[in-house]
Amino acid sequence: MHLLLLGATGLVGRHVLDAALADPRVIEVTAPTRHPLPPRPGLSAPVVDFDRLPQEPAIWTADAVICALGTTLKTAGSRDRFYRVDHDYPLEIARLAKTHGARTFVLNSAKGADITSFFFYSRVKGETERDILALGFESTVLVRPGLIDGPRPEPRPMEQWAGKVLSVLKPVLPSSMQANRPEAIARAMLDAAVSAAPGVTVVPSQDLL
Repeated sequence: MHLLLLGATGLVGRHVLDAALADPRVIEVTAPTRHPLPPRPGLSAPVVDFDRLPQEPAIWTADAVICALGTTLKTAGSRDRFYRVDHDYPLEIARLAKTHGARTFVLNSAKGADITSFFFYSRVKGETERDILALGFESTVLVRPGLIDGPRPEPRPMEQWAGKVLSVLKPVLPSSMQANRPEAIARAMLDAAVSAAPGVTVVPSQDLL
């Protein structure tokens, strides 16, 4: 299969990229990014401006899309910018990919995603899920990790502290409250993209351990 990967430089996306390039089921990976990626066999990594997406079919033509795009309010700098990255980018690219034949869309969402949530983050994630589902892919997979435990390019002190606490408490915590490792999320997303189960599939955090 030909895979379109969004967010290949992020914590989860990096693991998806490594797994996909090593997977014999994946013939080619297209990973549009803001900055150049090192060349690797089987990888096409066009540099794009996500605020002015190019329309060339060669970039967006794929069998399946894995979306691991995401930011934080602190990094984004404003709620409007956060919404642009976490909602608008995935939706715009999903439309392009579907126009050019993609049948499967796998979204890295979040535990608690809900359009009625009091929390802005969870509400945005819920709206992104809703709008992706409305596009009507043959297979849509919503992956909902909890806290993601792993090293990030930018410091996130509160997440790092929470990750340490959850690690200590892991033996007594129910699976639904445990932190998720990025490699487990990546593997679940890649397997979902390849299997392309018809309809809508939700993968909860406890299935990502």
